[in-house]
Order: sequence, then structure tokens, then C-alpha cells
Amino acid sequence: MAPTLTLKSRTSWADAWRRCLAAAPEAFRDDRVLNLWNAAWHADGRALPATSPVDGSPIAGPPRLDRAAARQAVKASLDQHRAWRHIPSAERRARVAATLDALTEHRELLALLLVWEIGKTWRLAQADVDRAIDGVRWYVDGIEPMLAGRAPLDGPVSNIASWNYPMSVLVHALLVQALAGNAVIAKTPTDGGVACLTLACALAAREGLPVTLVSGSGGELSQALVRAPEIGCVSFVGGRDTGAAVATAVADLGKRHVLEQEGLNTWGIWNYSDWDALTAAIPKLFDYGKQRCTAYPRFVVQRGLFDAFLAAYLPAVRGIRIGHPLAVERADDPCPELDFGPVINAAKAKDLHDQVAEAIDRGAVPLYRGDPAAARFLPGQDTSAYVHPVTLLNPPRSSPLHHAEPFGPVDTIVLVDTEAELLAAMNASNGALVATLSTDDKATFARLAPQIRAFKVGHGKPRSRGDREELFGGFGASWRGAFVGGELLVRAVTQGPAGERLPGNFPEYQLMP
Repeated sequence: MAPTLTLKSRTSWADAWRRCLAAAPEAFRDDRVLNLWNAAWHADGRALPATSPVDGSPIAGPPRLDRAAARQAVKASLDQHRAWRHIPSAERRARVAATLDALTEHRELLALLLVWEIGKTWRLAQADVDRAIDGVRWYVDGIEPMLAGRAPLDGPVSNIASWNYPMSVLVHALLVQALAGNAVIAKTPTDGGVACLTLACALAAREGLPVTLVSGSGGELSQALVRAPEIGCVSFVGGRDTGAAVATAVADLGKRHVLEQEGLNTWGIWNYSDWDALTAAIPKLFDYGKQRCTAYPRFVVQRGLFDAFLAAYLPAVRGIRIGHPLAVERADDPCPELDFGPVINAAKAKDLHDQVAEAIDRGAVPLYRGDPAAARFLPGQDTSAYVHPVTLLNPPRSSPLHHAEPFGPVDTIVLVDTEAELLAAMNASNGALVATLSTDDKATFARLAPQIRAFKVGHGKPRSRGDREELFGGFGASWRGAFVGGELLVRAVTQGPAGERLPGNFPEYQLMP
């Protein structure tokens, strides 16, 4: 009989909130977070109710501004930008470095907020915070040659990002953009992360960084955060539907932009035999329930290898560990080692369940479904945001699971007989961020990989967004605008020589780095 679990001591949401009030009283109230603009914290905006995906309990919601207040915030950010761009680079470096020291001091609290707000496991929450800190330190140490011959933009950088990586994507971008001489604006994601971002921005604002943090609906704030003439660059991370609207706006206005959008990242299997390596890789692909822009939800498998593929895949997926990220046997035990916890909310869980049921009704073959009884939960807790791994063979073309990224722990498998079919299936979404091809023959990989429309293609190993000097971008509909990573991130948010063509995917040209 499984032991009864309890919440790890000193990790409740109430504990985290008390620590936020103590760490940054200027940014938190007893019942809400504040917006940060014009270098001050404001109790404006209507604070919406929110619940934790971990157990459905109430947590702090975003204080949503209206369009007029957002316009004020953008105008104030332009004033900050005009002052900050003239601050000497050495002083900017010192202030960003001091911010990193403060983030390091509050590392565990930031990670705990990520657990409650977006359902990360303790291991992955800490990794998100650490990647932000370590990644920005790399820029602090090496920024001077990257800025040689370049200048800040004419206006602040506006950041609209998805909820899944508040620290290692959004805060990382904000700090590098500020290091390069720009004021920065961030919109808190609607689905989660507001308290973590509020604490991080409070620590940055204390060091004098020109940071603006506002909440609101995309439709209400897009006029200010995307179309306002004061904005020098729009940086967006999210889905293709919203990204398409942003892409149209920035193209019409001729604005600098970085738009990272979703794509169906695929893993191909062709003339392959190292099944032990594949078995070892499968659990890692389920990190954070595949709620990542670089997740692999689609396997494209040579039909003649399907039996060997299943023999390698199924034992690995059966070992996936899910549950409450803070549930332990004894209150002082370390946090459990899990592959993932909940998806972002109960509505997303229902959507995934509905998509799976619809695909099966239309002909997909269910190969695996995780057992809820094996998960680690507290007695009586709300589990409506949890989705157990599912694997489907041949999703029908009428199903979203055939052509779109599910953003959850749902794998689909497509069988192919020829190299042409392999490539067509791996390119099903008109561009992706990453892909992998597992094949024994190096020559075969060298011949096929360039025909896969993904920015990064791994040989038998997963690819990731990358850190520090590693570049990042996408092909087709998965990316619009300047590529980033390494020096390219700095180039994307600074002005270079007249007539410069940045590496990226633009309406008028595509230029690889």
C-alpha cells in the first residue's frame, strides 16, 4: 500500500507569499501584486482571481491594466529609455550584475513560486532560475565586444512571452536587453507566473534598471505594447495564432521584431539500431509535461522498425513519474524526483483529453495511456490539471494532433516507408524550432538533415533552445524576425551600421547566421 503523502514543510503558497511580502514589500500587498511603471509600483488594474495548477487552490492573479494605463506606462518607459541609453556600459554591467546577485539570494523563493504558479517540478523550477542567472552572467562578462560599433534602439523593447519559462526566457531577455542599453517592458503571461516575475522585476528595479511590468489581456494592451510609436522592438514568444497578429502589426509598422512561435518538432527514425540510447532519451523528452517550445511530440518511424521502436519506447514511457511537485512522505523529506506535475490549468487538461478522444474516434490507435493510480498526490487534492502520458498511432489529418503542437504529454507516431515520406512527415507544420533524426549512417544524416525544416537538427539526440553562445531561431511559420542567442541576441536589440541586414526570417528576406 502506498504511503500517505503530505506537503513538504515550509513550501505552502502561504509560506511563499509571506516571503514575497518580506523580500519586496514595495511590490506586494496582502492580497495582490502591483504593476511597475514609471519607476514606481502602482496598485492599479483589476486583480483577477487565479488558482494553482498544482492543487486548484487560490493564488495571486494578474492586475490587469486597461488600454489608457498601458499607454501611460509605455510613454514613461520611453523617458526611461532616453536616459538609460546614455548610461555608460560599465555602470549598466554593474547594475545588471547586482541584480543577478539579488536573484541568486532569492533563488529558492523564485523557484517555489514557479512550482505553485505554473506547476514546475522542484528540479525544473530551480533549473529555470539558474539558467536565467547563469545565462545573463555570460553576457555581463562578454558584452563589450558585442556592443562594439552598435547603439541602443530608439525606443524600449516590449516583451510578450508565454507562461512556461518566466525566468530563463523572459527575465533573461529583459536583463540582456537592458544590458545592451534599452529600457524594457514586460507583459505578465495571463496563465501564470505573475508573482515570480513581480519579485524578479522588484529586485531589478532596486538596482536602477529601467524595467516596466504590466498585466492585461493581449487584445486590450496590444495597441500599446505592439503598435505604440514609442516601442523600438517587439519580442514575442507564444502560439502561431497570436504571433500572426503581432507579425502583421510589426510588418505594417516596420518595427524591429523577434517572434518565436510554435512548431511541430519531430523525431525521425530511419535505418536505426541503437535502441538503448532511445530508451534513455525518452523520459527526458517528458520534462515539464512537454510544455516546452522545444518538446518532441511527434515520432516519424520507418514502418519496418516499428516493433523495435515500441520495444524501446514503451518501457521508458511506463516509467514516467508524475504528481504533486511538493508531496513527500515526511514533511522534512526532499522534494520528489518527478518528470512532470500538472499542465498549466484544468482547461488545458480538458482540451488535451478532448483532442485525444476525438483523434481516437476518428481512427487514431491508442498505444499507451498512463495509469493515474501510479501518480503521487496528496489525499483528496484537486487533480483536474493533471494529464497522464498518452501515445497515439496515426492521428487523423482532421485532428489538431496531426499538424499542431499539443503542448502537453501527448505523443503521436506516424509510420513511413520512404525517405520522401519521412521528410514530408517531419516537415508537417511548415517549420519547426528543433528536430532530431536517428539513423546509424552518418552519410544518411548528412544528406537528409538539411531537408528538415528546423533551425536545429540533432543526430540521435534532442536539441534545445540553448544557452549563452548557442544561436536560436526557426524556419517557416515557427519564427518571424531576428534570430537570437549569443551575439545575435544583442544585435537583435541594438542598431548597427546603416543598411545592416540582421540574420533572421523576415518577409523580405531570410538570412542564416
